Amino acid sequence: MRDALYKTRPVEPHSARLGGERINDFIIMSEGNSNAYMIQTSEGNIQVNAGLFFEAKVHERNFDTFSTDPVRYLILTQGHVDHVGGVQYFRDKHPGLEVIATADNDEHQSYDARLAPFRQARSSFAFKRKMQRAFAYLAEQGITEHAVQDRPSPDITFKDRHSLTLGGLEVELFAVPGAETNDSLIIWLPQHKIVLTGNLFGCPFGHFPNLITIRGDRYRDALTCAAAVDTVRKLGAEMILYGHFAPVIGAELIQTELDCLYEAIIHVHDETVKGMNEGKDVHTLMREITVPPECEVGEGYGKVSWSVRAIWEHYAGWFHHTSTTELYSVPATSINADLIDMAGGASALAGRARQKITEGRLEEALHLLDIVLTEEPNHADALTAALDAHELLLASSENFWLTSWLQNQIDQLGARSS
Repeated sequence: MRDALYKTRPVEPHSARLGGERINDFIIMSEGNSNAYMIQTSEGNIQVNAGLFFEAKVHERNFDTFSTDPVRYLILTQGHVDHVGGVQYFRDKHPGLEVIATADNDEHQSYDARLAPFRQARSSFAFKRKMQRAFAYLAEQGITEHAVQDRPSPDITFKDRHSLTLGGLEVELFAVPGAETNDSLIIWLPQHKIVLTGNLFGCPFGHFPNLITIRGDRYRDALTCAAAVDTVRKLGAEMILYGHFAPVIGAELIQTELDCLYEAIIHVHDETVKGMNEGKDVHTLMREITVPPECEVGEGYGKVSWSVRAIWEHYAGWFHHTSTTELYSVPATSINADLIDMAGGASALAGRARQKITEGRLEEALHLLDIVLTEEPNHADALTAALDAHELLLASSENFWLTSWLQNQIDQLGARSS
């Protein structure tokens, strides 16, 4: 019986801290919001990723503990801000440094920049406390001045594959769109059977990919994610240096985990498509579709039910053919006052919601409470009931994003009801 690897690995990423780790005799890891790595050769070093702007100095110190040799190349495994933020800082430190990324890197950075205010506002519920802790830690370490967040232009780009040799080390780069961006790449060291994947399968290894982020992002295509897994599993790697946390070591373990991840993604995709063709609605499919026990994966970052909806809407769009009102700009909330009047007042609806909470029908309770709180934001009984419902949902949550959202809602409801 397989003991799924995700059960023994952390889920929530953390900002860079002082103290790098030597993985082997030529690779150093510096953990962060996304891990950075230093690959040493006799002709200079190769750095992988540059962290967020405030992590650059931490990565620098961690690497300098082991090697102060010049860095010849800086490879970006994807265009997310936590990979590219410190690029200019390392360019300044290492004159002649060449930055390598895929040909799609610019498109992704442009996309990120276009929606930066929107996404920053919608991400704060998950990262606000984390960033506060990170800056407090850095201040304790005497790091109070930070690099400026970079939006770099790579010096070398490639469409499908790029190879280089440095100090006798063969390095092969493959452009592989994955579970987070369309510009991602993997770094294959064939002489050592080591692959550096970045966050190709999503944030934590061994979990279902995050096909839709509740902070707001483009849908990620399930079949593209499965193809990325397939690309890596065909390499026969003996070590994966992932975008978060410790390496995954052992050819058999890696093969088993990637087989399970691939089969889980394909199963959820195919069952969603099958259900769509059978005429089932999206909420029914979200309830019915699960991952078979033999290919169990975690749901600590992506959730299967959310992914079912992402697949459905990726193929079919936002119109679910359930109501004509979907096609117009007047939201359902516009009749909340009417519903309250018909129910005999806000307190009556809040009371019905409390009954549903007692029965364990928490989501139904929140539907009722949303009606009340949209019209009467400070209704005491509704606030208390909503707080209780969120706390009960939080108690059963094992997903980073859902937990973060629920906790933030609890904080806001608590502040309003105090």
